[in-house]
Amino acid sequence: MSVRSVEIEDASEAELQAALAIRCRMSPADLGSISAMMQHTDLSFSQSAMHLGFATQDDVDDAIAGLRHMDGEEKESLIEVAINKLSDDRQVVIHVADPVRPSARLVLAHDPYNPRSELIRALRTELLLRSDARQSNVICLVSPSPGEGRSQLAAELAIAFGQLGRRTLLVDADLRRPTQHDLFSTRNVRGLSDALMRGERPYVYPVEGMPAMSLLTTGELPPNPLELISSGRFERLLQDWRKSYEFVVIDTPPVTQCADALAIATFAGRVLFVVRAEHTRYKDTQETLRRLATTRAEILGTAMNHF
Repeated sequence: MSVRSVEIEDASEAELQAALAIRCRMSPADLGSISAMMQHTDLSFSQSAMHLGFATQDDVDDAIAGLRHMDGEEKESLIEVAINKLSDDRQVVIHVADPVRPSARLVLAHDPYNPRSELIRALRTELLLRSDARQSNVICLVSPSPGEGRSQLAAELAIAFGQLGRRTLLVDADLRRPTQHDLFSTRNVRGLSDALMRGERPYVYPVEGMPAMSLLTTGELPPNPLELISSGRFERLLQDWRKSYEFVVIDTPPVTQCADALAIATFAGRVLFVVRAEHTRYKDTQETLRRLATTRAEILGTAMNHF
């Protein structure tokens, strides 16, 4: 696959592709990844580039603004420069997997009239009312203990935002006992830990039937999760996600078992607290809230699961 394989007939779109490729210093491998996402989804070149973290909305806006000031010859020259600079006959490394499919446990994706689906949409509405239209909204789901439904709720919220057509990224940041790959019926081969340990670009999955949503699994489980989460790489990734997505939903490990969620909450800045009726101990709830207060993250509210 080469850069020529991502060209399309629409000249204006080809010009935007060239402008973005040069502005964002995309490699042939980057373009191959974008091409793969376009084949799996209904997203355009620029939308795919933003989903994968190769470009931001500011990059797209600046590229479009620059094209408005170019004449026909300058645009043709721009495309030629991009082709000459980025053409490569070698096979490229694809960073986009085949689309994943929500499992039957994620009722919202399969049965919109189910009572649980109605409750998830109501929670989505509450969070939308608390969102900031001027910037990306990062929501970190935190719970005191295992078995409280945090991971499933994170997946359902991401689906709910994606169903509105909002660019949404679901991140499994539980580098100890990850769940999201099971909820989306896929293997946990590459993901967040690979990006943190080796500085690789995140390996994201499109979600079948939801072109606005992407999934980032944990990948290989590392020996030092807290150190990786507390590193500058995670904070930089989060900054990139803020530029590329409207909503970022982050699943975390239980607070009573490790401090990972507290580090994530510090970077994310906004927390949805999750407990389970007749399961979560009052003592654990109080202790978790006390520890969350040290992060200075805003607690958007509490979601209580009944199951």
